[in-house]
Amino acid sequence: MSTGIIVFGHGSRIESANESVREAARELARAGGLEHVEPAFLELGEPDLEAAVARLAAQGVCQIRVIPYFLTLGTHLERDLPRIVKAISLANNGLEIEVTAPLDGHPGLIAALLSRAMLSPPRSDKT
Repeated sequence: MSTGIIVFGHGSRIESANESVREAARELARAGGLEHVEPAFLELGEPDLEAAVARLAAQGVCQIRVIPYFLTLGTHLERDLPRIVKAISLANNGLEIEVTAPLDGHPGLIAALLSRAMLSPPRSDKT
């Protein structure tokens, strides 16, 4: 059984923000040696979740794991995403679509924050 991965971002009017999500999907595929990885967006970016699922289904994927590229659980992940996933699954003959937790709570998040904090010395308030 082939599993596809979707990196699911909110989407932005700022195209470079959307491109960052697409790049994260490409990097995930490379780093994990994963063959079937697609980006998708809730709004303001392409492709949307339905189109990303269609791309993976066309590649013969039988199961999909959606990874929210969101820091915390909010309205979009709690209400909107489950509704969208259910509709897409039903439209695709019950295709199995699993949604993972957002990034909040993942141990790697603190390591990333620590890395950002150590990039440059703290600025002094002395002038």
